[in-house]
Amino acid sequence: MLAPAIGSLIKGFVDEVIILNINHEIVWHDTNSNLSKNIEIGMPISKLIPCNEVSFEHKETFSKVLNGTKYSIEVKALTFEVPYIILCLEDLSDLIENKSNRLYCLEKVIDSLDEGVMMSNLNGDIVLYNDAQEKMEGLSKTQVVGKPLWSAYNYNPQNSEHKHVLKTKKPIFSRYKAHSKIDGVPRYVNYSTFPIQKNGETIAVFSISTNESRLKDRLHQTIEEKRHTVDNQVTKTYSSNGTTFTFEDIKGRSLALKNLIKDAQNIAVHNADVLIVGETGTGKELFAQSMHNHSPRSESPFVAVNCAAIPENLLESTLFGTVKGAFTGAADQVGLFEYAKNGTLFLDEINSMPMALQSKLMRVLQERLVRRVGSNETKPVNCTVISASNEDPEMLIVNKKIRLDLFYRIARTSLYIPPLRERPEDIHFFIDYFLKSYQEKFSKIAPPMTEALRRMLLQYNWPGNTRELEHLIENLMIRHSDTDRTIDIEHLPVFMRGKLQGSETSNQEVKEATPFKSMFTSSKKHYILATLEQMDWNISASARKLGISRQSLQYHIKKYNLVKPN
Repeated sequence: MLAPAIGSLIKGFVDEVIILNINHEIVWHDTNSNLSKNIEIGMPISKLIPCNEVSFEHKETFSKVLNGTKYSIEVKALTFEVPYIILCLEDLSDLIENKSNRLYCLEKVIDSLDEGVMMSNLNGDIVLYNDAQEKMEGLSKTQVVGKPLWSAYNYNPQNSEHKHVLKTKKPIFSRYKAHSKIDGVPRYVNYSTFPIQKNGETIAVFSISTNESRLKDRLHQTIEEKRHTVDNQVTKTYSSNGTTFTFEDIKGRSLALKNLIKDAQNIAVHNADVLIVGETGTGKELFAQSMHNHSPRSESPFVAVNCAAIPENLLESTLFGTVKGAFTGAADQVGLFEYAKNGTLFLDEINSMPMALQSKLMRVLQERLVRRVGSNETKPVNCTVISASNEDPEMLIVNKKIRLDLFYRIARTSLYIPPLRERPEDIHFFIDYFLKSYQEKFSKIAPPMTEALRRMLLQYNWPGNTRELEHLIENLMIRHSDTDRTIDIEHLPVFMRGKLQGSETSNQEVKEATPFKSMFTSSKKHYILATLEQMDWNISASARKLGISRQSLQYHIKKYNLVKPN
């Protein structure tokens, strides 16, 4: 019979096959075991698939549930000495063994992504080009798929980044370039390129692209949403200006903190630009918002932006704004300097700002004029600028991470927030304060904390400062049960238990070597002065001998009005 030979040939391209003669009778089949049980040679196909539901006279494709499984059935006509009708069956539910269906689904997923995806093979031919990539570059799949990259984009093959990645097996991250033009206008995209390796060999290269204008829209939307965020639990009259904190929200009972609040209040009254220096978790934005609400500008907007969280190529337009046509996708956009109006602009982590942008920022602060990207017009800057750094500015200047002239502009006056480890009174305070807060939040009665655990918390270095302490207390409250008589070391998360226990010995050695930490206020002034004189007023050397940071020493010099003798 010819049918088995035809079936074997067709079987090389599809998973399951049924062959009918001209009378619609089954003459050969190769199907899975579940379906085969209902098929007999010579039986009319109508017993399996009612003929009134589909015509087998013409080539068509339809779906049908057979034996509880949904199949895609393609009808083909073939004459080989005698006419045959061939039914090619695909199990639509099997996306593991049925590789063609799985590939189809994956391609649909890629086409639905907002990010552009483009892939090339070993020869540099484009084999994948999704819908998002089409929209970004203004090209179509029919124009580029199957063509070498350098032919599709019209450039020298020697400059192909895909060929470079294919050869080196190393990805290329965050490039910003235009590979195509529409009506002479370059279409810029932000993209990264990666190799695809199998058994140690690179078999393809793909790029993922993002649309800068869309990212920028999302960024401004996020900033706007943040500005309108209001604490639902506490309604405050000043929340409409974009803040949620005042000086009343700054908790603690150490003398250093109380003096710092007084300094911040004095600065706020004069609307002076200020630099706030403090480690992560010390509350820099808390102070910035409080200063805004204490200033004459409290009715105007408070606008905060994290300079480390925004891509370098977007930070300039975010701060200064854009005009339509400045670059592809650019529209008339108000920058944050203009948006802040007569309020306060808070530049968090300013130490992460690129050096090239620092010079532009310095000019804005110096001239009090801002120019949108792509514009020749300038507009006055009326807002107060509060900057924040989580690193020592002097070291940033030495390491050339921040311009000296910019430092003098942003630090017309400065505040240093001492880390929690230098304020043991506040560690005591926050342990009890957070215990009470989370007791109310979780509706749990907090048993007393053991002396061993409290002593361990006091000796810990707290690199994450108040934020880290709060998270730890929250964890303790979650882990203790109502039957526990005390909150003890066993309630600590495993990773924190090791850190706290390991800090006991090292901190004890530090305390013995640096009695400054345990001195009373009355004797600190004399001890600092004696150390400065001994080290010939070398700040760094004196700080090391005292066992504190440079910022902390400078704070105490200012606090005690210590002056180097002539």
